[in-house]
Amino acid sequence: MKKALRIGLAALAVATVGTATAAFSTAYTSEEASAPFVQTAVLKQGASGGEVKELQRRLKNWGYYNGAVDGIYGKGTVEAVKRFQQKNGLTADGIAGIDTFKALGMNDSVKVLENDKTGNSNYTSSDLYLLAKCIYAEARGESYTGQVAVGAVILNRVASSQFPNTISGVIYQKNAFTAVSDGQINLEPDKKAMNAASDAMNGWDPTYGCIYYYNPAVATSSWIFSRQTVTTIGKHVFAI
Repeated sequence: MKKALRIGLAALAVATVGTATAAFSTAYTSEEASAPFVQTAVLKQGASGGEVKELQRRLKNWGYYNGAVDGIYGKGTVEAVKRFQQKNGLTADGIAGIDTFKALGMNDSVKVLENDKTGNSNYTSSDLYLLAKCIYAEARGESYTGQVAVGAVILNRVASSQFPNTISGVIYQKNAFTAVSDGQINLEPDKKAMNAASDAMNGWDPTYGCIYYYNPAVATSSWIFSRQTVTTIGKHVFAI
């Protein structure tokens, strides 16, 4: 029932998309400079992802960590963080927060936490960073709204039972994104992409619930053209 309602709302949006898009465009004339970052979480036991892997890599290079750089914040990582914190005069709790990130030189993580403007989120700074990387890789030539829209599609997939239920699972799903296949996912995202990821996480969805997007000038799959179009932003068509 919930999914049927979402599809119905998406179809309704087709008739009103021109007005709504214009309203968003007016509201975001200076968003690239002012959009806040999303709420992030510190890293602690049980966390996983690329940010944890970077933490482990740095700790290993400096002799604090002897385990695998696997992106899993287990007991070995906790103990390594504690040793690092003790050596650097920090509270040795095994939790990587802003002071630990600063001491490790993890400046992207520091920037995300310093720009935290919201009070609650289900996403971590690792999720935000990966989402921004995918946005930058897939849509860095698009408008700010177009970049938020790509992020929204990824998050809509996370919420859909048709796709994996994590950001990393959606992005790295086999053949899901060209940027992953050709390696552009490894490019460093800029502030615009980081802010676009933040806005998408904070609920802005210029696609009205879409779970697909494509560039009709380069798309090679005939199947994607069969999806119901909801809106077009820049070079991308967004569909359900």
